[in-house]
Amino acid sequence: MDATGTPRRAADAVVNRTPGGTDEHDTVVVGGGQAGLTIGAELVRQGRDVVILDAYERIGQAWRRRWDSLRLNTPAKYDGLPGMAMGEDRFAFPTKDEFADYLERYAAAGALPVRTGARVVALDPVDGRYVLETADGRRFRAANVVIATGAHQVPRRPSFADRLAPEIVSLHSDEYRNPGQLAPGRVLVVGFGNSASEIAFDVSRSHETWISGRPTAELPFRHGRAAARFGFPVVRFIGLYVATASTPLGRRMLARMQGRAELLIRVRRRELAAAGVHMVPRTTGIEGGRPVVDGTVLDVANVIWCTGFDEDFGWVHLPAFEGGRRPRHDHGAVDGAPGVYLLGQHLLQSEGSGTLVGVGRDARWIARRIAAAPAAVTSADAVATALRTPA
Repeated sequence: MDATGTPRRAADAVVNRTPGGTDEHDTVVVGGGQAGLTIGAELVRQGRDVVILDAYERIGQAWRRRWDSLRLNTPAKYDGLPGMAMGEDRFAFPTKDEFADYLERYAAAGALPVRTGARVVALDPVDGRYVLETADGRRFRAANVVIATGAHQVPRRPSFADRLAPEIVSLHSDEYRNPGQLAPGRVLVVGFGNSASEIAFDVSRSHETWISGRPTAELPFRHGRAAARFGFPVVRFIGLYVATASTPLGRRMLARMQGRAELLIRVRRRELAAAGVHMVPRTTGIEGGRPVVDGTVLDVANVIWCTGFDEDFGWVHLPAFEGGRRPRHDHGAVDGAPGVYLLGQHLLQSEGSGTLVGVGRDARWIARRIAAAPAAVTSADAVATALRTPA
């Protein structure tokens, strides 16, 4: 707040800048989605000097750019970030645009210091602190860095995807918005996770559709308002308090979950069959420019690759992130990199770490860890101390 008690906008936040043009902060948060805003709010409440760097030009844009019919799988009761409810109907399932707008309101209500259009391209250790550089050449230095970029970073396609015939429309789920992007004719959706099943269901309204992959486990009850009232509380409890890194049983559960396919939630095999979607085995290659499924060449006009995403830490120039891989960590605190944390990614503290349900608890743990660390000293503080200290 300013001197009159009026909340200060993010753009009005005080900036400490060294003569070389580097912004000085106690903590830099990379990513302005739900994870970044949550930890930002926790640190602001502590009175810490924090800045949130978001690659997009608008808060919530990562959600807005996803396919048009997308709704959250969890009810609004569990979608709100700490301190602000998500809508009045607690058992409704918000659209992706409703949730994106909510994130904007959350940032505004908390006067969170978000810098949009700030895509971080490098993080380096310099003189006991961390220096981050954005694509437009801005530099930020901090004692703490929270990497809250999420799991959906680099779209993944199979190695044979580029051998599709050029006349076939080929889209990754990251590019798919609606059936209007597709050519007339059959559609093959490659993959059998939640994105694949929901996109196949969406496309089936206008195109003959195949979904290719190995079916995974499914939510044991029908998705909807009744599930929001009675089923999701049980799932939430298991995800937050049973499958957790804090107990031997929880650690064994998390180890078994590593690499497993996700649980089908909203659109299951029953719903796909009712919509007329053909379910076939995995796509194993390309022959004559056409996809091959179980030894059969499919004559399709469109392929949508719902084949997931790879994590990308190549911009983090720290030994713990060697090879661009996810580092070893303790509840998100990166081993061998004091002051660097992961947030909003799968299986950090619990099975719910990568979800809206779990991000608040993970953020509180990191905020307490930062608060317990020795107080950071900025360059401005060091200069002031030197001027006060006799030679």
